Amino acid sequence: MNDPVETAKRLAALKAVDNHVVDGIIGIGSGSTVVYAVERLAQRVKDEGLEVICVPSSFQAKQLIIQHGLKLGDLEMHPELKVTIDGADESDQKLTLIKGGGGCLTQEKILASCAEEFVVIADYRKASQNLGEQWSKGIPVEVIPSAYRAVYQRIEKMLGGKSDLRMSGSSKAGPVVTDNGNFILDWKFEDVKDWKEVEICLNMIPGVVENGLFVGMARKAYFGMSDGSVMERTV
Repeated sequence: MNDPVETAKRLAALKAVDNHVVDGIIGIGSGSTVVYAVERLAQRVKDEGLEVICVPSSFQAKQLIIQHGLKLGDLEMHPELKVTIDGADESDQKLTLIKGGGGCLTQEKILASCAEEFVVIADYRKASQNLGEQWSKGIPVEVIPSAYRAVYQRIEKMLGGKSDLRMSGSSKAGPVVTDNGNFILDWKFEDVKDWKEVEICLNMIPGVVENGLFVGMARKAYFGMSDGSVMERTV
């Protein structure tokens, strides 16, 4: 594996799975770094006889679990998780996260909230001192489709910045639709001093399902670095 970013993702994923996964119910996040975590988890199940049930945060995560022959569960059967492992679009030094670049923020936040321990895995491009240094696409906000216009006007009025309805790529015209059947607004913020206040403020707007700010949820993060090391952050 010659790509330094992919190598970094893999190193972070391996360390997190080796350090935090024991027998029990595991929440599986979404995104490119999680692919390496599921690979490692499957290897440990095969080599060590680890007894785990995996609860997915998205269609992608569910497919990964099935492809690797791992036991699949859901929150209805297993509402309490031992650990959830997931990626991030950006993390500040306090492990406040922006998530939802892939559109799975609501399920990801539910899984993180149900876990005794929420562990973040990412490559060096996602580690910032302050949010917005690396990630320029804004904070994802999942909204009920009929309310998207009212919501983005309310966000801009209350918090400033600018909101855009996330559109699909070239293969499908129209907006991105989440696994829950909703739309996503990407809110490009300006100067923010209190992320918890912003998270609550966004979720209090009628029509908002959830937002991609994860404040005070992660306690541990692993960032694969370009030199082959893994940087750990703990709060």
